Order: sequence, then C-alpha cells, then structure tokens
Amino acid sequence: MKYRRRAGWVIGFGVAAALSVYGFTRMRSVAVSETLPTAVARKGDFQVIVRCRGELKARTSVQVVAPVNVPELRMVWLAPQGSKVKEGDPVVRFDPSSAKQEEKLKVAALNQAQAALDQASANAGITTEQDKLDLATAEYQVEKAKLEVSKQEIVSRLQAEDSKVDLGLAEKKLSIQQANVQLNAAADRAKVASLARAREKAKDELELTRYRLSQMELTAPISGVINFMPNYSQGWMNAKPFKVGDQAWPGGVLAEIPDLQTLEMEGKVEEIDRGKIGIGQAISVHIDSLPELTVPAILQQLSPMTVMAWEWPPTRTFRAFAKLQQVDGRLRPSMNGQMDVVVNKIADAISVPSKAVFTHAGKPVVYVASNGAYKSKEVEILARNPDEVALKGIPAGSSVALVEPGGGKR
Repeated sequence: MKYRRRAGWVIGFGVAAALSVYGFTRMRSVAVSETLPTAVARKGDFQVIVRCRGELKARTSVQVVAPVNVPELRMVWLAPQGSKVKEGDPVVRFDPSSAKQEEKLKVAALNQAQAALDQASANAGITTEQDKLDLATAEYQVEKAKLEVSKQEIVSRLQAEDSKVDLGLAEKKLSIQQANVQLNAAADRAKVASLARAREKAKDELELTRYRLSQMELTAPISGVINFMPNYSQGWMNAKPFKVGDQAWPGGVLAEIPDLQTLEMEGKVEEIDRGKIGIGQAISVHIDSLPELTVPAILQQLSPMTVMAWEWPPTRTFRAFAKLQQVDGRLRPSMNGQMDVVVNKIADAISVPSKAVFTHAGKPVVYVASNGAYKSKEVEILARNPDEVALKGIPAGSSVALVEPGGGKR
C-alpha cells in the first residue's frame, strides 16, 4: 500500500507537471500569435504595375536673357530663387546710375547740337539776305552803266568810252556777286547739313542711352517659378546661381522659368520591364516630398534606346515620359518620385501585402489567423507588385501574418 500510494503521488505530480508545461506553452503560443503584425486580405480590382524612379521636368521653359549692347550690367535686385512669378513681374534689376549719368550728358550734347544748328540756320538766313541786297546793288550798277553807254551819241567820245569801261566793270562785279551768292549758299547748306547730322547723331545716342536705361529691369516672359542659372565667371568649380552684386554679360542667360503646366515625370525603366509598357498606359505618379499626393498621368513617350546615367556604378536604362493630367500647385521641377505604370488589371482579385507571402516546400503560402493560432495555407500567385500580391486560395477578409510565425520554424 505504501508503494502504491507513493506511485500515485508520483504519477499525479507528473500529470500535473505535464499539464502545467502544456498550458504554459499554449499560453505562450497564443501570446506570440497575438503580437504578430497582420493584414486583411482585400478583394477588388488589382492593378499590375511596373514601378520606376524618376524626377519632374518641364517640357517647356523660357529663358531670361541679359540685354545686348548694354554695358555695366551689375545686378542690384533679384526675385527670390524658386519663387512664383507672373507674366510681366520684375525678376532682375540692374544698376541704372551710370546710364542715368550718361543720359544727362547726351541730353546736354543734343541741346548744344540743336543750338548750333539753329545759330547756323539763322546766320545762313542773314547771309542770304545780304547776298540778295549786294546782288540787287550790282544789277542796279549794270543797268545804270548801260544807260550811260546809251548816251554815247550825244556826249563826247571820251565820255562814251568811260561809260563803256564802267559798264564792263559793273558786269564783272555782277558776275562776281552772283558767284559769291552761290558760294555762300552752298557753304551755308553744307554747314547746316553738317550740324543737322551732328544733331541727329546726338539724338540717336540719347535714344540709345534711354533704350539701355529701359533695359535696366527684366520682367518674367511667362508665369511660373524663377530659377537662376549658375554664374561661371569664377570658373566651373566655383559656379553658383546669380546673386545681387554679380556682373552679367550682354546676351547671357540669367534665369529660366519653366512652364508648370507642361510638367512631366521622366522615369528610368529597366530593360527587363521595357517590353511590358507602351504608349498611352495610365500612370500614378507619387512624389517623395508629398507622400499624400497621387497624380494621374499618361505615358506619352518612350526612348528608343537606353541612356547612360551619370551615377556610379554606371547604368543604362530606357526613359519614359509621363504627362501629368492634373498639375498641383506644390509641384516643382527636379522633384524626385516614382511612377507606377498600369500594365494589366485583374477584376475581383484577392490581394495581400507582399510581406504576407512566404515559401514552404517550394510553394507560396500565407499564414491565416484562426482561433488564436496561425495556419499555413497554400495559395496561387496571380500577379506580383512591389508592395502587393494578387492570389487565390484564401477568402476575402482573412487576417494574414506579415511575419512568419515561430521565426520560420515549422
């Protein structure tokens, strides 16, 4: 009896210990299963996409160019870099002090030239009137001498000869006066013409100075975002965007204003994905700095050949250009992002996150939550995306684990 009682106690203790271990293990399993991250299988249209990285670019941009034939282009004011501007708004102002000083000098030179021309014209008028008087006097002397000669029949022979001599002298003086009148007229015309040319030259120089003065302010040719270009006057290594105090050269490109309505996403398509996409396919554009924004777009152009990227290690990819259907006011050129090209659609598909699909015995499986535990369920993969997977084998609404239970131990 003593040995039986001891055996019963040992058996009872062993059963109790086994039950305790089983219960602890069961509770631990449930606790572990409750802490696993899960996701719900969703039913709906599944879009098969090709994802590629890219950046925003404007297909149309207008340059702001420094005026030509304008010296001393030193910047005294610039619109803030990256700010929005409207067509006609000032974007660059140059120092006008030297041009204003030159304008004053040109105005004085024009007034002086005009005064000299007026004086020469007045002197020419006086000379003309004096020549007319002298010419009339000479003509009178000739007529008077002719009258004296006509009296040769009633006067002495000696007096008649004197009258002829006087007539000859009067005619010579008349011819000399006529030549003098022509000479003075030609000289006055030449002098007036020369001073008129000097006046026109001074006027042209004043107009040129005023034109240069009008070019001291540059305005935006279109509405958009101002982007100042690098100033290479200090060398390529020290190039920085133009700033106040910099000297511009005539005809140089100072800034660029992209047309935001022509923004497009330029994406890099891997060679393995090139055959899957085509012109006209729908695209969803996602910008890194605006994660809440999704912009619809249409694929409108594909490069026929690969393009070498300026990166290390060097890569070659195709270029895809997607035109944005809606342009958000926050979008700017050179913003990085991704474009999801929709290549196929599967209606009423069951989709789960890619992290929820695992491999067991060479076949895809998911772990479905059931009664506090996770059961392995073999599925059929219909399509894969970088973030989601369309599959068959589980009902919609199933809760699947995103981490393999037990750390991968089965």
